[in-house]
Amino acid sequence: MHLPALITDLAVILLTAGVVTVLFKKINQPLILGYILSGFLIGPYLPYFFTAQDTASIETWSEIGIIVLMFCLGLEFSFKKLMSVGAGAVITATTVVAGMLSVGYLTGLALGWGHMDAIFLGGMLSMSSTTIIIKAFSELGVEKEDFAQLVFGILVVEDIAGIFMMIILSTISVSKNISGGDLALQLFQLVLYLIIWLVLGIYFLPSIMRKATKLMTDETLLIVSLGICFGMVLLADKLGFSSALGAFLAGSLLAGTIHAERVEHITSGIKDLFGTVFFISVGMMIDPAMIVRYKLPILIISLVVVFGQSICSTVGVLLSGHGLKFAVHCGTSLAQIGEFAFIIASLGESLGVIANYIYPIIVSVSVLTTLTTPYCIKGADKVYHLLQRVLPGKLVARIDREETAESVAKEGSEWMTYLKRYIRITTVYGILMLACTVVGHYLLLPLLLRLPISSRMARILCLILVYLAMAMFIRPFMDTHSFAYTKLWVEGGMTRAGLTVLTGIRILLLVLIAFIPLRRVAGASGLFLLPLVAGGLLLLSRSGWLASLYLNAEARFMANFNERNLEENDALSISDMLDERLHVSHFTVFPGYHISGKSLKELGWGKRYDVNIIKLVRGSEHLNMPDGDAVLQDGDDIYVIGEADNIATLYNRLGGWEQPAQQTLREYMESEETETSDLYSFPILVDKNSGLAGKTIRDCGLRRDYDCMILGLQRSRLPIPTPDVHTVIAAGDSIWVLGTQAMADKLIDAQIVSRKTAKAH
Repeated sequence: MHLPALITDLAVILLTAGVVTVLFKKINQPLILGYILSGFLIGPYLPYFFTAQDTASIETWSEIGIIVLMFCLGLEFSFKKLMSVGAGAVITATTVVAGMLSVGYLTGLALGWGHMDAIFLGGMLSMSSTTIIIKAFSELGVEKEDFAQLVFGILVVEDIAGIFMMIILSTISVSKNISGGDLALQLFQLVLYLIIWLVLGIYFLPSIMRKATKLMTDETLLIVSLGICFGMVLLADKLGFSSALGAFLAGSLLAGTIHAERVEHITSGIKDLFGTVFFISVGMMIDPAMIVRYKLPILIISLVVVFGQSICSTVGVLLSGHGLKFAVHCGTSLAQIGEFAFIIASLGESLGVIANYIYPIIVSVSVLTTLTTPYCIKGADKVYHLLQRVLPGKLVARIDREETAESVAKEGSEWMTYLKRYIRITTVYGILMLACTVVGHYLLLPLLLRLPISSRMARILCLILVYLAMAMFIRPFMDTHSFAYTKLWVEGGMTRAGLTVLTGIRILLLVLIAFIPLRRVAGASGLFLLPLVAGGLLLLSRSGWLASLYLNAEARFMANFNERNLEENDALSISDMLDERLHVSHFTVFPGYHISGKSLKELGWGKRYDVNIIKLVRGSEHLNMPDGDAVLQDGDDIYVIGEADNIATLYNRLGGWEQPAQQTLREYMESEETETSDLYSFPILVDKNSGLAGKTIRDCGLRRDYDCMILGLQRSRLPIPTPDVHTVIAAGDSIWVLGTQAMADKLIDAQIVSRKTAKAH
């Protein structure tokens, strides 16, 4: 019986890799270098050792290795982690990537390389090695240091930048030149598809996997996870993106689920196997003769990496507001290249747009910079002291002095806070509305055209469904409900004019987005229809039914998005979460103030600010849970409840006094001075047979029939304080209510809550 060449090759590959990596483990060197050396030993350029025969199959395994590596990289990444890295990591990573792209490109040109080779070189040099840095930090015992945490955040952002870079380089390679229009279109499509994938993935995937938890043995979970991975790879390829992007997205979606750690554990062996084959295939491409021939470029590029990465990283950290010593420690830690350089080099080779000598050069540079990394990290203090001597003393003192003040000023700017929120909301919801058009045009319309109805009717029906879907997102798209907006608005003058202009831009964008389905689906081109379409959408957006549909979709999305974090903090009950998130504050209505003489319904604080009045104290009279007809009078003490920012927003709008102190709800309920012994708060558990399930907050009748206030919901362990009145109560929710003893008695008599639950709270 004759064994296939691949089996023979794998036997030698794994035996060689096993022996070499054991030796590297013994001498305390990175295993990646051992894999590369193993590949070199069995490669075609070392005839004195066994040479792999079935190179085509090994290349296929290598491509699978890239997919599995990117999938596992996605598992280690999560969108919660990206949101928590902070501005410092984003600023530094952006500085490094932009700086090293430029430096790498100029270096390539200086070495006499072509433009495409130089562009790819810049991409390869722009990202540091996560694997090497983690190992070096662990060996040196500095992984808990503050600078190490920022470095980890920078690496997360660089991973995302690497995905985008691969798309950009692929676009440039296909056209053989840099076309600004094509590149912008490709990036826009990427962002559009990313948001569609992520929203749909986060909305559906955790829910499906949560329902199938009891069926998820290790074997089943492994197959399902790899199925999701390669399914996303296939989808990405169909849409014209790289397989690495699909694998990374699949991993990042699973990273937010409760199964993430198990998936990471059960796929670790597969990652090790295919990752080993990938790095061995990298080593197989090392040609000693070519290394000798290009020893000068290898040395030059290695020096460019060490000094370029160190300088760009240090400058980026300084720009983010940190001191010089901190910046130097970060900069020297990032002075190497690794896995992404190999992946980008493989991309260039597969597209046939880079010279064959670049791969062995970049591998050699990676090996050299990997070996120098521990020495760079250990030498950070020496570099800092050298800079102290070389740089002007006033400059060093100014940097260190402004380390805290400038970063706080940047983060504390109300305009900066509002603009971040404005850009995030406008981008996300704008793209979601565009996604409705894409799905309608490319998926829904072809299905409707196959039905036994006229083409015109199919297009009209598609248009109606698209606009209904878009209308769900108009309210959050136009939302100005934020503390920063209110604080800026009350300043008046040019500040208010600036906010008006930004709101006008949103309206214009809404009109343009609303016209796209009309143009794409119905083929209409008349601009005169724009006001009609926009007005119709605004009317649709005010529908209570659509609002409840959106709010429940948002609640499910947020529960899935926070699933892993909520699971890790499962010991923290919902009451603790609400007690900490909801605050109580009070103030006195002084004589002549403009709210005196107005009813609570006229003020509308609940609708406008998500703040409710739970008590009015008028002399010796305590009015708990006042209704909307209660009229405020001079001298009234008002107790309000809501989230801290919402209470602060209310006080900013009212003006006339300094903001009073706030207590958490727990502190307020436990305080003897507030005389709140006649107020109770406890959960109502909603089962599928409950009369509350399927009703909105407004229509459930709890306020009307039982005189209680709904403080919040718990859905899939996610707390939702002060929910919108259009939110639909679902089976499995816990509704937290606040009210008097009479409320508790009514709820007990109606068997909505047990006496034991009421007494416990």
